Amino acid sequence: MKVRLKRLMVVALLVLFTPFSFGKPVTYVIDPNHTFPAFEADHMGGLSLWRGKINSTSGEIILDKKNRTGYVTVVMEMDSIDFGNDKMTKQAKSDDMFDVEEFPQARYEGTLINFQDGSPTKVEGELTLHGITKNVDLEIKAFKCRLHPFKLREVCGADIRGNIMRDDFGISYAKIMGFKMDVALRIGVEAIKK
Repeated sequence: MKVRLKRLMVVALLVLFTPFSFGKPVTYVIDPNHTFPAFEADHMGGLSLWRGKINSTSGEIILDKKNRTGYVTVVMEMDSIDFGNDKMTKQAKSDDMFDVEEFPQARYEGTLINFQDGSPTKVEGELTLHGITKNVDLEIKAFKCRLHPFKLREVCGADIRGNIMRDDFGISYAKIMGFKMDVALRIGVEAIKK
């Protein structure tokens, strides 16, 4: 009972003092346990789609809700790429594709824009993948911030979509066999207030 009362008091204090930080940039740290950049890529020229994800990420989001600005930096450890199939995962890590020994990280840096009702709806940014940097804009399908019930800090989460052409990044494996180069990005992210 005492623990529950203390927790309720902490929540009440957080709610009371939250307005005082409104209007200042706030830094949120990417939660690697709840952030998984995922993707869909063609197999054999439209025969099927392969789905994979990056299991290890880090970074931060800086958000100024009042001034409708923000920035995001995400670092992806490419050795954590996972297709859910050991053979395909090993192939993806090889120098035929992502060459994770030569290029161990991918990095995305962007600016949050097009705020509606206090939430960003788009990210304009650059992706560095396989040693090549290209402009990649992303659409934010859903964005929400709230008090985390266990950590008792604000957490923001988003569902983000985008597309790239993998050969733009020097990953043209099987293109000559008719494999399509477009890759759909499906990113779930959560970040906790620092």
